[in-house]
Amino acid sequence: MTDLTADVLVAGGGPAGAWAAIKAAEAGADVVLADKGYLGTSGATASAGTGVWYVEPDPEAREAAMAGREALGGYLADRGWMARVLDQTYANMNELAEISRYPFPEDGNGRQIRRGLQGPEYMRRMRVRVRRSGVRVLDHSPVTELLADGAGAVAGAAGYRVRDDRPFRVRAGAVVLATGGCAFLSKALGCDVNTGDGALFAAEAGAELSGMEFSNAYAIAPAFTSVTKTAFYSFATFYHADGTVLEGAGSRRGRSVIARTLLSEPVLCRIDRATPEDRRAMRLAQANFFLPFDRQGIDPFTDLFPVTLLAEGTVRGTGGIRITGADCSTTVPGLYAAGDAATRELICGGFTGGGSHNAAWAMSSGTWAGQGAARYAAGLGGRAGARTVHALGEAGVRPEGTAAGGHADYVAAVQAEVLPYDKNLLRHGGRLAPALDVLDRTWRQLRGTLREEGAGVVRARSAAAMTAHARWMYRAALTRTETRGMHKRQDLPDQDPAQHRRLVTGGLDEIWTRPEDEAVAS
Repeated sequence: MTDLTADVLVAGGGPAGAWAAIKAAEAGADVVLADKGYLGTSGATASAGTGVWYVEPDPEAREAAMAGREALGGYLADRGWMARVLDQTYANMNELAEISRYPFPEDGNGRQIRRGLQGPEYMRRMRVRVRRSGVRVLDHSPVTELLADGAGAVAGAAGYRVRDDRPFRVRAGAVVLATGGCAFLSKALGCDVNTGDGALFAAEAGAELSGMEFSNAYAIAPAFTSVTKTAFYSFATFYHADGTVLEGAGSRRGRSVIARTLLSEPVLCRIDRATPEDRRAMRLAQANFFLPFDRQGIDPFTDLFPVTLLAEGTVRGTGGIRITGADCSTTVPGLYAAGDAATRELICGGFTGGGSHNAAWAMSSGTWAGQGAARYAAGLGGRAGARTVHALGEAGVRPEGTAAGGHADYVAAVQAEVLPYDKNLLRHGGRLAPALDVLDRTWRQLRGTLREEGAGVVRARSAAAMTAHARWMYRAALTRTETRGMHKRQDLPDQDPAQHRRLVTGGLDEIWTRPEDEAVAS
């Protein structure tokens, strides 16, 4: 076993994890970052371009930015957190320009345009900065469980070094979970590492989750590829299989129309409302969006092509580990959360899209979590590596009964309940309740027997995380008996003013939900 000690352990190597590691190191902490893939290339951001919620510090512009999505999110966001994120994102984007020398495009006056990032270049530069900060990086080393001390405070994590085929352990003063959301292995672009692992680890430590009902994000993609970059579909028209226009279908509004139609027939698309100038700008902005079309000889501006919807769960949804402090701390001492692993309700409420707010939240929450974890570790006075620790993992690593393999069967069982549009996107209590019953049975079976050896522990734990994630989602979805944000109930289509509050969720063998202590201020 690789046995290490550190002040701060960061689990996850996307933008939130990278920023957390950098800021913890800048605060004087000795930092280890463990990534499921290769820091700088794994995850959703590294796969493509992303917009960023970057707004100049002008009061009117900031007010418009905060007001822009409040209604879409069901008025569950917090203006104080929005303002903090806008400030922090502005600072971090400026750091990217000044420290990392990110090559932002320029306008006609030679001024940099800092409202977007090319994922591969962004994350390449973040890896360089992480390494220059003195952070020890463990690539291809997924964390599989947290460690705790005798008082219940998180005290590190254990995992598996896949390339070296051996386990590792890091005893640390504090841990930042930046492991991403959960897309249920739907094949959405860059999301195969996003199986909800961090939420499982947090729940095993006793942490709470929030906004898990806001977890049914689906992205439009050509049927022949996994590229889920959806911005350009705002210029598209959607069609029935016979070539007639599919009324009401759209990218920003109208995905449910696409979903209902896909249940019975193919849906075709053409990006036919883009001007020649738009087309040139699109190819410069997101070249990889066009690569699958070019390979197949399809002109998406003039040719019809089939589309599908790929589940992105809490990657593009807003639910995640509940944040209880301004430093992105959780209800468990020594545990911090950032990026898609953490709830994004604080700035988005019950709705978000791709990029923009998500990218801003990743860099902001990563910054605060890294700094907070460093402060917490410093407060231990050098005792981080001296504490007696024990492992917290259960399902998929320490079964209650006779151990057996079969992670793939559990993954398939979960996918059968969460990927179909008529269960998760087109929600109805009459379909959610039976699906949750199936998932509860799946959990009990998995909890009783699933365990795999060597690197198989990573797959087994991911299967457990996806099962837990699905159960939290559907329990919260059944509890919120209204339509709000992306959570749209076909049987309860109206918004209920009495439910203007966030829902907290937790538990493993028994799932529970409760309203947050205070209703969200109007």
